[in-house]
Amino acid sequence: MTGHRLAYVLALAVPAALLGGALIAQYGFDLPPCEMCWWQRYPHIAALVFAALAWTTRRDALVALAGLAILVSGALGAFHAGVEYGWWEGLTACTTTAAGGGDALEAIMNAPIVRCDVAPWTLGGISLAGFNFLISTVAGLAILWLIRGRKRDLR
Repeated sequence: MTGHRLAYVLALAVPAALLGGALIAQYGFDLPPCEMCWWQRYPHIAALVFAALAWTTRRDALVALAGLAILVSGALGAFHAGVEYGWWEGLTACTTTAAGGGDALEAIMNAPIVRCDVAPWTLGGISLAGFNFLISTVAGLAILWLIRGRKRDLR
């Protein structure tokens, strides 16, 4: 596989895998996302759209945009991890989401409180936000490095 093609694959696979992992953590392991976790998901969604469009149009600029979006999520992950580790204060008061249906007040009162400054899960001292920072930053930089100034066909 050429480096150019690898950039296209990474641009699609990395945000898909990270979003998939976030959804598995949320629904499979009952780790609801905080507000800052949501912020990290949005650039990955944008990266998926850019990468899918790049595959259909063969435009390297879209792969570069996907790489940049992945880097944005990594930067948000770094900020969130810093809040979790107490290195700095977060920008918002984390909120919770209420379940739909039934009595709205009861749903709000029984909804779990998800704090941005507490890591609900770690591995080797690295939180999910920390892993997003590490993976997204390396992947985003790799995509931009692999796609730099090359005009090759994917065939």
